[in-house]
Amino acid sequence: MEKRMTLDLKTLRDAVAGTAAAFRCVTDYQPAGGPGDKVFPPTYEGGKYATEERIDPETGKINCVLLDSVQSQANRMELALLEAHRAGQVTLPLIVTRFDQDELLRKFTVTSLEAPHRAADALFRDSRLNGVMFRKSDKGRLLDTADVRNATGLFGLCPTALVFGLWDSTGPRGGLGAKFQRALVSEIVGYAAVPGITTASRIDSAQIMRVPDVTLYQRAAVRDDAPDWTLEEAEGSGPLGTGPQRGRPSQANHGNVTPDYAFARDQRGQVIYDTVKHSDGREVREPRILGGFTISKATQTTVLSLAALRRLRFPFNGAADSNHETDVAARTALAALGLAAGTLARNDTDLRSRCQLFAETAPTWELLDRPAEPPKTFDLDQDAALQLLADAIEQARKAELPWEDRIELTPSPELVELVRRSQVLASREGAEQD
Repeated sequence: MEKRMTLDLKTLRDAVAGTAAAFRCVTDYQPAGGPGDKVFPPTYEGGKYATEERIDPETGKINCVLLDSVQSQANRMELALLEAHRAGQVTLPLIVTRFDQDELLRKFTVTSLEAPHRAADALFRDSRLNGVMFRKSDKGRLLDTADVRNATGLFGLCPTALVFGLWDSTGPRGGLGAKFQRALVSEIVGYAAVPGITTASRIDSAQIMRVPDVTLYQRAAVRDDAPDWTLEEAEGSGPLGTGPQRGRPSQANHGNVTPDYAFARDQRGQVIYDTVKHSDGREVREPRILGGFTISKATQTTVLSLAALRRLRFPFNGAADSNHETDVAARTALAALGLAAGTLARNDTDLRSRCQLFAETAPTWELLDRPAEPPKTFDLDQDAALQLLADAIEQARKAELPWEDRIELTPSPELVELVRRSQVLASREGAEQD
């Protein structure tokens, strides 16, 4: 068995500067409730789970279900980096826009580690830096000329964009804006997935029942001293709710819910039906059941592509070419950033309600260096990953690469008003997000 070592900066730099293909970390999990406990994957449009057949090297085709997607894993890794930054464990460039204006119902901040399009997000585009729209400021204009041959400015402004990928589709060049592929990908998949059935029920503490001659009406005029519904038809604008249940107490979330299967529902709360073909050839409509899965195991696979990082160049001051040593220092820092993100995020395996996982073994990183040779295996816990990142950042700074601190933006009045109106609408009507 290959002896495991702790990954240090020299080893990482040599791997980046050489011809190694990638680092990978594969970790097996069981549900926190133990083997055989049910897990609940995310649901997608139409209330569907992401299921598919995959090839298992030992058993061949096997039914699988996606427990956490590449996009969701990227979000978890970025939030893990943000938490480390807030704890003072690492210093990262951050673009921040603050929605703390008095007129807002809810105040919040958005950072480049939270915004879906990272540094190129529309929330930053529509905010100001020192009174100038961000994309027209000196810092924001760095995105206009960024590409794989000129990643220096973006390295200092938002290095995570070079690790997790970026497409500047909202900038002045539209769809022709800068594109950087993901160098770090991760997902969690459940194997030998068997669908289950889950029931839903509720006992009303007030024991409110459906009375045949009583109808709840949507109150026509909203009042601060009364519910949004009324028992008086003259005060209402029609029976409360939609469908055959309209007007019943259940439309105001009162009353018992009879135990039944947990069905998939659309955005209006209506049960979704599928057309199912039986063995006798009959086609019938059956409600879609969301019952979770039992699995043999869950596997998290994380891959950091060193080949993708080697495509990035970091020239200074608009030069036509870059210095090799500078390129290596920047790529090494990005590799350390990816390894830290992948390591820190492994502390967050509580994916959603009833989908918490627990690792069967301590995670290790493998270096895929030379074909036909066993990969070298490295230990890298949270403390070691953060120290490796700090060392790599220090070397990048010594190479005079930019590494911004916190860039504070102020949302434009137009953006603030758009957010305010959305908050008001959501608070009044529970409106769906666009």
